[in-house]
Amino acid sequence: MSAHDHEPEPARPAKARRPWRRTKIAVACVVGVAAVVAIVGSLTPWPSAMIIRAVFTKGGDETAAEMEKHVPDVELTEQLDVAYGDRGADTTLDVFSPASATGPLPTVVWIHGGAWISGAKENVDPYLRILAAEGYTTIGVNYTIGPEGVYPLAVNQLNEALAYIDEHAAELGVDPTRIVLAGDSAGAQLASQMATLITSPDYAEIMDITPSIEASHLVATVLNCGVYDLSALAQLDGIAGWGFKSAMWAYSGTKTWAEDSTGATMSTVDWVTADFPATYISGGNGDGLTWLQSIPMAKRLDEVGVEVTTLFWPAPHEPALPHEYQFHLDLPDARTALQKTIDFLDAHTSR
Repeated sequence: MSAHDHEPEPARPAKARRPWRRTKIAVACVVGVAAVVAIVGSLTPWPSAMIIRAVFTKGGDETAAEMEKHVPDVELTEQLDVAYGDRGADTTLDVFSPASATGPLPTVVWIHGGAWISGAKENVDPYLRILAAEGYTTIGVNYTIGPEGVYPLAVNQLNEALAYIDEHAAELGVDPTRIVLAGDSAGAQLASQMATLITSPDYAEIMDITPSIEASHLVATVLNCGVYDLSALAQLDGIAGWGFKSAMWAYSGTKTWAEDSTGATMSTVDWVTADFPATYISGGNGDGLTWLQSIPMAKRLDEVGVEVTTLFWPAPHEPALPHEYQFHLDLPDARTALQKTIDFLDAHTSR
């Protein structure tokens, strides 16, 4: 055995690190996940709907918190989570009225927004407290959002809510002969749909729904930043188009919503008549839906002879007012909209 037999082998040179390999692997993983999401998203609206809901929920919570500081120091009577149906939280409503009230009051029934797939009555509760302090009973209504429930479930639930409000008017502090339907965004679409259902027998027949309140008891509507023409919505592209189309697929339960009865019956711009109630309608100049939906709806209502009160802002107005601007009460323009809303309510609910 030679001396060389016990000498250690020379160390192998270390391999150079290749961080780019890890980057390639990470990118491949991201692409793979995106591909899976894309495939799943082509088969079901759930993934897209949940993404949209998360974004809208965060925004709704922040906006509600922003409104809180504008709620006046007026003592209110509150009835929260009143069940009007049998689907748990989905079929509940919140009721606010001045504690000083000695009898039934004209009532604003507010339908929350959220692209039909998010949102809850709590998002508008601060705004309803503000209106209640002005001498109204105000009611925020929940309904089953998509994709958990599909159209026209929400319409039937809202009709059920109105029936409950009418039947329990005395205990809720409601004057059932002075009802205002109001809503924001998707809620404005639903408010316009309920008002059309109540005032147009032909439309009620097409929907196969018997309205639960008399047309003469619906004295006005308040429509903020809504959607009234689904065919125009279907033409949108980009991120806004993806969002609305995903939301409508989730809400309708079908990808063909723009071509079938869903889109047709949700497009209230095509169904309103001269019997539609007096309407306040508004939208911000920085909101594409104002130009695509709210202004055309206001024009249509005027054409058929409905009394219309509008609040629209010039295109170059600064700051550009976003979707749901009326809830951002830190803005002077939102406070202007609030006062104009109160003036409209006063004018159309007084005896």
